[in-house]
Amino acid sequence: MTSSPQATALTLVQQYYAAFNAADAPGMLALLSEDVRHDINEGETQLGRDTFRAFLAKMDAHYREQAADVVVMASADGTRAAAEFIIHGEYLKTDAGLPEAAGQRYVLPVGAFFEVRDAGHGPQIARVTNYYNLADWTRQVGG
Repeated sequence: MTSSPQATALTLVQQYYAAFNAADAPGMLALLSEDVRHDINEGETQLGRDTFRAFLAKMDAHYREQAADVVVMASADGTRAAAEFIIHGEYLKTDAGLPEAAGQRYVLPVGAFFEVRDAGHGPQIARVTNYYNLADWTRQVGG
């Protein structure tokens, strides 16, 4: 029995967050299309799996995070998905342009949106867009 496009998209995004919580960058990257579009909260749009790999490495150097209470939703045709969750983090090393890091802990609600498509290699995540309240994060870390 094959799963529906909606179930496939749900599974793909759930696998993405399972890999995120396991600090499994290769596992996350394997779920992304080669030309993935990454819309960074209050930042730029980055393109490509290699650029996403560099983003993950930067994040790992500055932050330790876990996504909790993850709820995933997907369109019936499986081309769009969304996740809502709470990020529990620790600010490890000062990130350029942000407040000084001293191991501060933070908790933030996050919304994420995904595009899913099959470019001949099976369904993959083709877009990741994250939104959270940067002012709230800055307040929590003492900036």
